[in-house]
Amino acid sequence: MKRLPDTELEVMKALWATGPDTPRTLLEEQLSPFGWAANTINTYLARLADKGFVAVRREGKSNRYTPLVDQETYQAFDSRAVLDRLYGSPRNFVAALAREGMRRGELEELQALLDQLNGGQGQ
Repeated sequence: MKRLPDTELEVMKALWATGPDTPRTLLEEQLSPFGWAANTINTYLARLADKGFVAVRREGKSNRYTPLVDQETYQAFDSRAVLDRLYGSPRNFVAALAREGMRRGELEELQALLDQLNGGQGQ
């Protein structure tokens, strides 16, 4: 899997929000805040289809689109890619967050997540 450019990621976010078999008109409506021309949206959709992120189904005179990569899978992949590229390790990432100052509630949430991931065993 490859990281998506921000523009293609916005198209994927619109598809994740609308679900499978999304009509083109609904997708254009979701993407209207960006002010992209129809040809621009076509280009992004074609790229996403080529990359295996989107399936296209012809229905009458228009297309319907289905995401082939779910949001959680992409977020997990992208999070790891950012972490590796910018911080090198989870420890360095958390250290950077701590240097910026984490609120007590954020620390408690992080500890609860770590406990959950570690089988519910706290220190």
